[in-house]
Amino acid sequence: MLFSSAVTAVALLASQAAAHGAVTSYVIDGTTYPGYTGFSPASSPKTIQRQWPDYNPTMTVTDKKVMCNGGTKADLTAKVAAGGKVKAIWGQWTHQQGPVMVWMYKCAGDFTACDGSGKKWFKIDQKGMTAPPLSGTAWGTADVYKNLYWESTIPKNLAPGNYLIRHELLALHQANTPQFYAECAQLEVSGSGSGSPSGDFLATIPGYAAQSDPGITVDTYGSKATTYTPPGPAVWTG
Repeated sequence: MLFSSAVTAVALLASQAAAHGAVTSYVIDGTTYPGYTGFSPASSPKTIQRQWPDYNPTMTVTDKKVMCNGGTKADLTAKVAAGGKVKAIWGQWTHQQGPVMVWMYKCAGDFTACDGSGKKWFKIDQKGMTAPPLSGTAWGTADVYKNLYWESTIPKNLAPGNYLIRHELLALHQANTPQFYAECAQLEVSGSGSGSPSGDFLATIPGYAAQSDPGITVDTYGSKATTYTPPGPAVWTG
């Protein structure tokens, strides 16, 4: 009986892990870059992605892990021209209620000293709910569920430099129990642009919104709301 219970517990953990997801590769200006996969990322090839420990969600917006899913460094950097395309690819994703948000952060210098701290994060792309009901599938995460990728354009006027790019899926399928899934990669942006977001376009991660923000704590099956606004600042287009 004890053996049976242990097997059941392991199976349950495996099924829970399979229900989650993370960015596992990128296509940037036509070049493919591997990411991490599975629960043993240290054995993966060198990558532009900041190493994450597992597929499990972060449950609060103030948790430090919400920044880059616990990742602090990467071995490689991808080059991309301002105006170029960045496609993030998921190996698996199962939730269809919640927004997709794509953020960037300009490093002051080399990536080894770039920790993502301070009020310097800004959004370049997002998709929340495009049509009611909240319990439906007209959401950004439903697109990821269907396609297993998300493609964004680097703002054409973005100033060149070293940047982190952060892809975040906020799963809202459980009432008042948001699940944050975010991974970061390292980009070297080139071009002649001079644009740099300021003011209300900037946010600090963790803590880019309150946990009580209606875009975070929402009952997608019990609420009668017909509109939804993703948490955090508006998208900066340059």
